[in-house]
Amino acid sequence: MGMMQECIEACSAVSMTATMCADADAGEDMARCAAMCANMADVATTMMRMMMRPQGYDMGVMQGMMTACMTMGEACAAECRMHAEMAEHCRICAMACEAMVETCRRMMDSMQMA
Repeated sequence: MGMMQECIEACSAVSMTATMCADADAGEDMARCAAMCANMADVATTMMRMMMRPQGYDMGVMQGMMTACMTMGEACAAECRMHAEMAEHCRICAMACEAMVETCRRMMDSMQMA
């Protein structure tokens, strides 16, 4: 349960930072980064909401969604890293995405051991 709480918190942090990054990118000729961050925020929010519904828990669905969330997190982090030196919000978003991917990876590992 503690691992799930950490993952929920990491997804929440990404949802907030990616939303802020997408909003900050608007109008800065960074449409790809803004879209990537908006999509990341949506995926992180969905992942977080799924984890908060233990009655609807299905291992296969949860693992599939977690894999999608980690893949999106890696892509968003890579995109934001390209702008991290010129945009603080991109640096923060990349760091949050990387931390979420690592937390989700640890949770996936614990799910497979259970």
